[in-house]
Amino acid sequence: MSAWETVIGLEVHAELRTETKMFCSCPNRFGGEPNTLVCPVCLGLPGSLPVLNSKAVEHAAAVGIALHCRVQGSVFHRKNYFYPDMPKDYQISQYDRPIDADGWLELPGGKRVGIERAHLEEDTGKSTHVGGAGRINDADHSLVDFNRAGVPLLEIVSRPELHSAEEARAYVEELRAILVASGASDGRMEEGSLRVDANVSVRPAGSAVLGTRCEIKNMNSLRSLGRAVEHEAARQVRLLEGGGRVAQETRHWDEAEGRTTTMRSKEEADDYRYFPEPDLVPLDPDPQWLEVLRAGLPAMPSQRRASVAAAAGMEPGSEAVATVVRLGLDRYVEAAVAAGADAALAVRRLANEVAAEAGSVDNLTPDAWVALLRMEAGGELTTAQARTVLKDLLAAGGDPAAIAAAHGFEVLGGEALAGALDQVIAAEPEAWARYLAGEDKLQGLIIGRLKAATAGKADLAAAAGLLASRRAAGR
Repeated sequence: MSAWETVIGLEVHAELRTETKMFCSCPNRFGGEPNTLVCPVCLGLPGSLPVLNSKAVEHAAAVGIALHCRVQGSVFHRKNYFYPDMPKDYQISQYDRPIDADGWLELPGGKRVGIERAHLEEDTGKSTHVGGAGRINDADHSLVDFNRAGVPLLEIVSRPELHSAEEARAYVEELRAILVASGASDGRMEEGSLRVDANVSVRPAGSAVLGTRCEIKNMNSLRSLGRAVEHEAARQVRLLEGGGRVAQETRHWDEAEGRTTTMRSKEEADDYRYFPEPDLVPLDPDPQWLEVLRAGLPAMPSQRRASVAAAAGMEPGSEAVATVVRLGLDRYVEAAVAAGADAALAVRRLANEVAAEAGSVDNLTPDAWVALLRMEAGGELTTAQARTVLKDLLAAGGDPAAIAAAHGFEVLGGEALAGALDQVIAAEPEAWARYLAGEDKLQGLIIGRLKAATAGKADLAAAAGLLASRRAAGR
């Protein structure tokens, strides 16, 4: 694969958080009994007319602002095609004039990925193919649930600027965080609220010409997305290196078998016979209304990473900072800063110990958190002891000082620490002599022996200082 470059563009379909559907008053709700959340409009019955959901427009505009898009006047079109779960035999969507255009999204590592467009449309119903492998071509029969038909969707199309499965996953994670933060979507992939199609192509490394792309469907998790992208890129490389050519088509991702298979030849825009929807007027967002939306948006993930990084003196692209923001733990960094505690220590503890406990902080109050940081930074607890106290706080809450006392934690320093170090030196004379002679790497061994000898109670910062002073004195 080193001779080839993978090029990925993603189409993310986000169901919008509205009370009702896109063009009717049916509830927008997941999990109802099949075909109970329907009416003549979303069933496409003759004589029914659509009425646009203003909240869906508001969500689309807010997402456009969050993605640095140009929020513009737009027009609805009919996208004509037949499928059993499409009751009208056309989908109301937007074509050449989408509501959001020309934006960008910043990944945690700092890379910017272009957003080509984001357009409003309605969702389809859901088909269940019974028998065979669950695909329509070998099913005994199919069932259709129209509850989802007409649910508001925002389709967000990236530019082909992603080049690995890791970047594709990071993009979807970041976009999902923006959708949730803006209040536009709940982002639940397991419920179909967020669905991803990937356009994958390969080209010789260094080439500026895009290869023939294939669109991959049926990826219902970030893991599936990563596996599908890697498989499809490898499949195309094998095909090209074997003298074949890649056919532009839509392919189905089979999670169980870990491969893509042909669904249908890729349609072009002309195949859908787009034409303006005659029953809906054009949208023309008012600039003052857009400014009100902009002012009401909370901080987006990239802004939060920058804030946490600045407080802790770290790079915004660092893994620790990204983990803190991804888990929604930045408020604990803010609490540390407000109390004058060590923000860098706060980030490290949150990104490691708290993240290891799945980010659960229901029992951890800001006051207890700040008190624990101060105890560790002030030398009242060793690093190992502070981690134990934090684990107890996450499990059941409480007072850090009381928890430390219950464990019998005390920090060994002063003469007791010096005496313990004397014992370690006596037990490791060769290592100590080599350390005095300049072998810095042996400090870790000596500190490790000291931790073991004191059952983890040694003040490691004080121990490091004591080692340095003794080395300077040559004894």
